[in-house]
Amino acid sequence: MKKILSFLVALAMSAVLFACGAEADYKNAESFESALNAGEDLTGKIVTFEVDDYIPDSTFGFNLCAGEHLNFCSTDEPKAKKGDEVTVKVTSVKNFMGSYIIYYEEV
Repeated sequence: MKKILSFLVALAMSAVLFACGAEADYKNAESFESALNAGEDLTGKIVTFEVDDYIPDSTFGFNLCAGEHLNFCSTDEPKAKKGDEVTVKVTSVKNFMGSYIIYYEEV
């Protein structure tokens, strides 16, 4: 009985750990930007990227810049700075004068 209970506890803990960590659909800004340039709808996708620059007062809100033309924007101040690796879930994407404005949720 103890073995079965131990196994079930270990199984439940594993499920919790896997559910908390989101697997990125795109593991860097370059692959994400390539998909955008190809016209793919990336709403709901999870992307990991390195912050190249942080603009706290952009026209679109708090802006985490990445890649060539990627602007990950939020109305909430992010807990990230230049050089940090960030993982987010895309809620919408707009093309503005050749750059992408990407709104997201933190994961």
